[in-house]
Amino acid sequence: MQDYLRVGVLVKPHGVRGEMKVFPTTDDMKRFEDLIEKDVFFDIKGKYEAHKIVSVKYFKQFAILQFEDITDMDMALKLKNIDVYVKREDAVELEEGEYYIADLLGLSVYLEDGSLFGRLKDVMETGANDVYVINTKEHGEVLVPVIDDCVKEVDLENEKITIHLMEGLI
Repeated sequence: MQDYLRVGVLVKPHGVRGEMKVFPTTDDMKRFEDLIEKDVFFDIKGKYEAHKIVSVKYFKQFAILQFEDITDMDMALKLKNIDVYVKREDAVELEEGEYYIADLLGLSVYLEDGSLFGRLKDVMETGANDVYVINTKEHGEVLVPVIDDCVKEVDLENEKITIHLMEGLI
């Protein structure tokens, strides 16, 4: 499991005082309020740099974040398109049966009979329910809805997901 979880992407500066427009990659955009006075991390060429959030505002689908050490537009411009992460311990607590997408990506996907079906490539968030994007050798890319009828078990410890392949999915 990863130590850092992505919560957003720095899109561009907002104003001249170093505020950044952030596209959230988390279910709840308001979660940024819980990060005020905490460190978030920018992925700069594979290294995580800590930055403290001092204020949060919202504009349309974006969070507008002010960081303690980014005080003007020139500094903010250098950070366009940078991923924003939190440490796992600062992440939103999950309920039973919920998982961080980062923990699921790359897991082996098995059918109920125990045969290897493929690897989880992505999770699409559709609004109604998530959809697993599974790369398979035999069928290429297969989309499987994340519903109880299809996803039978997620076993992070053994890095596998067991699914029931409903008729018509291939």
